[in-house]
Amino acid sequence: MAVKVYPVSLGCPKNRVDTERALGRPDLRVKVVARPRGADLVFINTCGFIDPAVRESVRTILQLAGEIAALPEAKRPLLAVAGCLVGRYGQAGLAGELPEVDLWLPTAEMEAWPERLREALRAAGRWKEAKPSSRLPERERLISTASYAWLKVSEGCGQSCSFCTIPQIRGRLRSQGADFLEREARQLLGQGVSELILVAQDLTSWGRALPEPAGLQKLVERLMPLPGLARLRLMYLYPAGLTNELLAFLRQAGPPLLPYFDVPLQHADAGILQAMGRPFAGDPFKMVERIRKHFPQAALRTSLITGFPGESEAAFARLCDFVRAARFQNLGVFAYQAEDGTVAAALPGQVPVAVREERRGVIMEMQAGISRELLEPYLGRNVEVLIDAPHPEWPGLFVGRAWFQAPEVDGVTYVSGEGLAVGQLVTAAVNETFDYDLNALV
Repeated sequence: MAVKVYPVSLGCPKNRVDTERALGRPDLRVKVVARPRGADLVFINTCGFIDPAVRESVRTILQLAGEIAALPEAKRPLLAVAGCLVGRYGQAGLAGELPEVDLWLPTAEMEAWPERLREALRAAGRWKEAKPSSRLPERERLISTASYAWLKVSEGCGQSCSFCTIPQIRGRLRSQGADFLEREARQLLGQGVSELILVAQDLTSWGRALPEPAGLQKLVERLMPLPGLARLRLMYLYPAGLTNELLAFLRQAGPPLLPYFDVPLQHADAGILQAMGRPFAGDPFKMVERIRKHFPQAALRTSLITGFPGESEAAFARLCDFVRAARFQNLGVFAYQAEDGTVAAALPGQVPVAVREERRGVIMEMQAGISRELLEPYLGRNVEVLIDAPHPEWPGLFVGRAWFQAPEVDGVTYVSGEGLAVGQLVTAAVNETFDYDLNALV
């Protein structure tokens, strides 16, 4: 009999993959339920990257703990909390503050999560033993998306950015082997997924930490021919690793690899980049030009930080000039957070919080106009759209994505027409454009 689980995964797609891998183990036999009532287990995978994420994680724990406490004692599910919050602050530091939690699962013990969950469920009388089956696959994932899925190719990070807590939480870079990733990719495609999105904290460093070191090219070559793969998207390409050699390889690779480049530059001022500990503290526009030399029609995405310590008016002006000149298809902006334990938190020249947020708003307003201008030429043109989900409020309307739209971080394409279904790749005529989104008809 299956264990009934109410899962919550906070933060980045890498966390979602961790949740799907932990709960998808066939020997755990999980059935997802829509609410805590009736569940055997409430599983929360937390984010602890920056302070707002920490606060969201704690709020979520307290909210669900309250819902559990309101149930009759015999019907209360086990409450397990996993992920980056635990990795950052440790069970000893959290247990006294959150005694409602039954089981803590740190990131450093991720491979043991399924066994730890089984032990806790068994102790609570919630585990149902079943006869072992030789037909169980070695590993599966309980995917929570329909038309696409993320493939997390490595863990941790080998960089030393002064503002980042990831190496403290997740450890140093460890790459997953190509055999495992190909096997998992085949399983995902076999479940109806059409688009695979490679993610890591530093995707371009994949393979360096393997017993037999390899480059990202090898992994892309392994995945591209897989049956059922319509789109292959690369996310978080660390700028220093995006060499001319790698770009030349990606250019000749062709479909299903998308000409979509998610390159987190973080800033454009040389002094700020140096203070951030970025290893390419020169002119980031050269990176943009390098990509467009190989892919003139590429869709570029980046992330930026406003209000980093020492960001003067002149440095911020250079960042604004860079955004205007680069004209990114998609852009994420974060107001700097001074995180305990990071080098940046102790730097002089801390920018007032209100100024950080104001500068973030300036960049986002600028980007809205750029995005609108880049989408306007699609009016009246046909675009290929992957249908992700029915619209939650409008029957007959579906939410999908053109090739230049990554899930959850970019805009979407709303599609209407006869006979549409989730997972379809359809050609649709764009009849309306907005700041970030498109409307289209089939």
